[in-house]
Amino acid sequence: MAKRQTTNPSPAPRRLIGYARVSTVNQVHDAQMDELRAAGCDRIYEEHGSGPSRSRPVLTRLLEELSAGDVLVVVRLDRLARSVIHLLQVIEELDERGVNFRSIRDSIDTSTPQGMFFLQVLGAVAQLESALIAERTKAGIKAAKARGKLPGNPGLRERRPEAIKAVSKAREKLYLDELIATAQTWLPMVRQLRPQHSWDNVVRVLNRRGHNWTVERLRRAVHRMVREKLAEKELLARSPRRAPEDHLMKLVAAIAIADPNLSLRDIAAQLDQMGERPVRGGKKWQPSSVRDLLDEAHRFGLIRR
Repeated sequence: MAKRQTTNPSPAPRRLIGYARVSTVNQVHDAQMDELRAAGCDRIYEEHGSGPSRSRPVLTRLLEELSAGDVLVVVRLDRLARSVIHLLQVIEELDERGVNFRSIRDSIDTSTPQGMFFLQVLGAVAQLESALIAERTKAGIKAAKARGKLPGNPGLRERRPEAIKAVSKAREKLYLDELIATAQTWLPMVRQLRPQHSWDNVVRVLNRRGHNWTVERLRRAVHRMVREKLAEKELLARSPRRAPEDHLMKLVAAIAIADPNLSLRDIAAQLDQMGERPVRGGKKWQPSSVRDLLDEAHRFGLIRR
């Protein structure tokens, strides 16, 4: 009898996803597109916006849609990041999700040891730059005091309306920039849970995953993203009204949605850590109680089997 040969299935090819940013809306065609296609990108996201602008909704959406095994490709580093620190932040987030990064003209590929070494050098440069800026700032303040000048903004000290308005505007811009830069770490989960689940439960789930949100801060953040058209208005809709005793059912459903791989025992352990009292009494949650709440959540349509 002939021995049947078995062949291992070949791994799925990596998806090369390109990102191009052109300076003005009038630039319909840009050389970046040609280089990205030549590099093998089967899909390219194109963003229009000036260099200093930090608002990049296309990049935010792209970073959310990338999955493990993908490769994000750009022509040059300055097309992706606005600073060395921002570049390292983006690449670190990609690496945590199993996504590699490649810059064509800079010869950087994080799937190679050489590429990772270059990023470590960039990280050291960013730390040095931050330290030098802090040192120069302290030296400037010391020199100003020696000349009899007070540090800070004279307009603010004198309560000038134009100075107060300028500072307020700068703070709002900084706030939006921070939301956009971190959106891919929290907004997908909000989209998954809202509005079926309360803000309180969403915050509980996010904080269990390493965040530090409050209901007020999260609602403000989502409101701002919606106002900038970077998130869907439906996220702000009122969650379904249910009886107070349904709180645990909704909480267990939210935990299961956040991480479908959790076992009943894992969810029980999370409820213990959150300080939730078991429905059947006792000191600790039992997997059977979690299963009952999940079954109830299925009946209400909060989660699907």
